[in-house]
Amino acid sequence: MKAEKLPTTPAKQIAVFLAKFDPKVAKVMRECRTQMRKLLPPANELVYDNYNFFVIGYATTERASDCIVSLAAAANGVILSFYNGAALPDPAKLLLGDGRKNRFIRMPTAAILNSPDVLRLIRTAAAKAKTPLPKTGHGKTIIKSISAKQRPRRRAGKENKLDKK
Repeated sequence: MKAEKLPTTPAKQIAVFLAKFDPKVAKVMRECRTQMRKLLPPANELVYDNYNFFVIGYATTERASDCIVSLAAAANGVILSFYNGAALPDPAKLLLGDGRKNRFIRMPTAAILNSPDVLRLIRTAAAKAKTPLPKTGHGKTIIKSISAKQRPRRRAGKENKLDKK
């Protein structure tokens, strides 16, 4: 079987990755991504189309270890993930999860990113970053990995138009 050739630009590759999802999930992910670019313009977008999730991490460098926050999409929706979320002050109790480091917020809509409490979490995470975020400039979008084998990107019973081709 011949490997499918991906488009050459990151923007077109991301469009192909998102087309695998239910349109509602893809829409939330696109809207969240647009908002995150406005919130953290100097951050690099590190893109992973992995086995479990489609992830866009916002990092101070090109290293995943310098990620401030990530958007992750799966068949059941989108989350905003804070790699060091366990160390963030969260007086509004928005962060979910009980791991040693990671915490997340479910994103049924991108409007949640406009909440003062969520904005405070993002700003605090950026301020606590191991490597400081540049004060100016625009980050790059970098496709870091694409897994050949992936979990379904749609819930069972949801037909993907791409599967018909």
